[in-house]
Amino acid sequence: MGKVEKLLRRFLSKPKDFTYDEMINLLRSFGYEEAKTGKTSGSRVAFINHKTKHIIRLHKPHPKPELKQYQLKDIEDELRRTGVIK
Repeated sequence: MGKVEKLLRRFLSKPKDFTYDEMINLLRSFGYEEAKTGKTSGSRVAFINHKTKHIIRLHKPHPKPELKQYQLKDIEDELRRTGVIK
C-alpha cells in the first residue's frame, strides 16, 4: 500500500488529528491545487481541480493545524459526489 492509499484510509477514518498539511497532500494526489487568492483572503482557501473545474472551499484551521470533524465530512462528501473516491 502506497503513501496515498494510507493517507486516504487515514482520512476516511476521520481521525481527530488529521492536519491541514495532510489534507493538502491528499487533495494534490487527486489533482487539486491550492488557489492563491491574495493577502486579503484570510483563512478561507480554495482547492481547484483544473481538469474537472471542481472547487473545494474550506477555512484553514488555526491556531492548531487539525481540521474539524465537520470539515473532514464535508470534504469526503464532495469527493464522493464528484466520483473522486467511491
